[in-house]
Amino acid sequence: MKKFLKIKDFSVSGEEFELLLDTELNMLRTYPEPKDLENYYNSEAYISHTDSSKTLVDKLYQYIKKHNLRKKVDLINKYTTSDKTLLDIGAGTGSFLESAKHNGWETYGIEPNKKARDLAIKKGLNLKENIDLLEKKGFQVITLWHVLEHLPDLNLQINKIGSLLNKDGTLIIAVPNFQSYDAKYYKEYWAAYDVPRHLSHFSQLSIAKLFAQSGMRVVKTKPMIFDSFYVSLLSEKYKHGRGNFLKAFLVGLKSNILAWNTKEYSSLLYILKKDEKAF
Repeated sequence: MKKFLKIKDFSVSGEEFELLLDTELNMLRTYPEPKDLENYYNSEAYISHTDSSKTLVDKLYQYIKKHNLRKKVDLINKYTTSDKTLLDIGAGTGSFLESAKHNGWETYGIEPNKKARDLAIKKGLNLKENIDLLEKKGFQVITLWHVLEHLPDLNLQINKIGSLLNKDGTLIIAVPNFQSYDAKYYKEYWAAYDVPRHLSHFSQLSIAKLFAQSGMRVVKTKPMIFDSFYVSLLSEKYKHGRGNFLKAFLVGLKSNILAWNTKEYSSLLYILKKDEKAF
């Protein structure tokens, strides 16, 4: 492991952490990994565990979230059979599962945070605290929307996820991409590092290699265009103490334009299938 960057937890604790580079996987890991990770999520600033729309940034997040919910449901509809069973890992307050349920899916969810689970109950959803509590063991689609980067014991978790996927099922993962232009531009202020809640930081190579070890392969990669703008806005706030909408828009736009050729978007969506050769 090589030292890559020293970075601060801007949203909750103010503590400093290091990012270490795994050169074989081209992947970063947060060091040290706190033992009391739950404490770093106990903040109103952690918006994915609330449905807050108090600030302008909150409102922007909720607007993008609503747009993305439609696109997410459209996406999983492309990868279903007559078996419309869906597991969402890191379900937050359950908005995606609620949308999928309204579209005829049999939904299941995992969410460690109790506050988020309680909000999901109000939407008619009973989320489990962890994978081991699931009663059902086979799913046609499994999704992790900006969740993989949060998981401790990464290889163990990937193996568990693979074991829950039907043989012809589809795994959909969205994660930030530290190879993007906005990541390189903002460096230690890049909001998508979000230490220490983000324990791992992925490149396209690392996703392919990690899941190949568990018998899965990437069949398609898609850009998440809006992420560069939202992440740039938060990064401006971390860097300068206030959000600069114009500057954030220009950085986000440049990131997307450059990624048109490099394919290194701020966040990437990976579609994975079980590799028949591995079984």
